[in-house]
Amino acid sequence: MAGRAESRGALRRFRRNGLAVAGALLVCLLALASLLGPLVYRVGYNQEFRGQKMAAPSAEHPLGTDRYEFDVLARILYGGRASLLIALAATGIALLLALAVGLAAGYAGGWLDSCLMRLTDTFYAFPSILLAMVLVSMSDERSMWMVFVALGATSWTGLARLVRAQVLTVREADYVQSARALGLSPLRVALRHVLPNCLGPVVVAATLLVGSNILGEAGLGFLGCSVQTPFPSWGTMLFDSRGDFESAPWLMIFPGLSITLAVLSFNLIGDGLRDALDPQGAYLGGRSQTASRSRRR
Repeated sequence: MAGRAESRGALRRFRRNGLAVAGALLVCLLALASLLGPLVYRVGYNQEFRGQKMAAPSAEHPLGTDRYEFDVLARILYGGRASLLIALAATGIALLLALAVGLAAGYAGGWLDSCLMRLTDTFYAFPSILLAMVLVSMSDERSMWMVFVALGATSWTGLARLVRAQVLTVREADYVQSARALGLSPLRVALRHVLPNCLGPVVVAATLLVGSNILGEAGLGFLGCSVQTPFPSWGTMLFDSRGDFESAPWLMIFPGLSITLAVLSFNLIGDGLRDALDPQGAYLGGRSQTASRSRRR
């Protein structure tokens, strides 16, 4: 009952945060546009319009056409599927790796903690975009699954450190000590009593990581290391239009605006979740803690 009451309280606090709600609505709008938009705007992402190379926005082509005579709006709608799916899948992979490494390191301690943290530091030392490029280039054909695996494999280190820090705090709590005294196995204690009480800040950080992975996919796409043309993503659309900004600026403006809105939306949701799950600012250096100190002064 206490857990349900706490969840309802967090939901109320989130709903009172106008910016967070706006971010959630914008994410839903982008997702619906990517999923259902092609059913309404019945133009294929690789459908050519002969004689309309880099045509300006018009009634026939609301966002214009590109150098390959493809409709830009259709490609943005289809590209949203790739960019959002890659970002969410990469975040899921990073979250699983972070939970496994952080929980094992924080709960077990000792030599296992040292080994896992040195492994984390090793991955953290490499520039993530460079390491992702190396992983993508190992595949003969750049596919969507290879891109999100590469992003997920290079973006888990910060989350792993956060999970470990939370586990180090929670594992000394009285209810964890009681579970150990009852003779429960270490794995059961870690999964049922430690991990659930560490998820608040991890969920917030994972939400923010989605935005970072959208930028990561855009970066790979701009460097020509994301999904292959003609299938679009917002990053590859920027790559294809890199030499046409002066003559056809809409080719970069519209996919760039899509990336900006998506990243901003997930960041607003992350900020809202932080304030909702932790109204006293007990973790992540939240603004709530700063605000409460200001009020006391």
